[in-house]
Amino acid sequence: MDQFVSTFTNKIDNKGRVSIPASFRTVLAKDGLEGIYCYPSLDAPALDAGGQRLLNKINTLVEDLAPYSDERDQLATALFGTSEILTIDQDGRTIIPERLREHAGITNQITFVGLGEKFQLWEPKRFEAYQAEARQKVRDLRKLLGAGRRDRGGPEGARE
Repeated sequence: MDQFVSTFTNKIDNKGRVSIPASFRTVLAKDGLEGIYCYPSLDAPALDAGGQRLLNKINTLVEDLAPYSDERDQLATALFGTSEILTIDQDGRTIIPERLREHAGITNQITFVGLGEKFQLWEPKRFEAYQAEARQKVRDLRKLLGAGRRDRGGPEGARE
């Protein structure tokens, strides 16, 4: 299974380079895109990134909208017009352009977060806050789902 998993925090060097986690480089290499497709997240102070699978998914989303529609143009602008294809050097490093780093508030460290078919790039403290909020929301959802099971006939949801 070629998925982006786990979380890594790396330093950005004096030349603005950051090492891409080895496991992420492996997934990207198998995915077939030379580099990293990267754009400002639409709903978080982070960057969304990935390889050919992510790019194909975005192409499908855009192509499914009516040609020449405002929605299609707006989505294409948000996902293509603000994106970059970042190169990876022979040492597994890349440079994140300043305008992308500004969107995410990234300065001297960056957190790589695996999300399956894509990954995100975060300023570490922002990610810690986001992760804590996400975990709480998942706990609350779990409680709601657990309560629903008891309503259906017992703690495991079993019916007699």
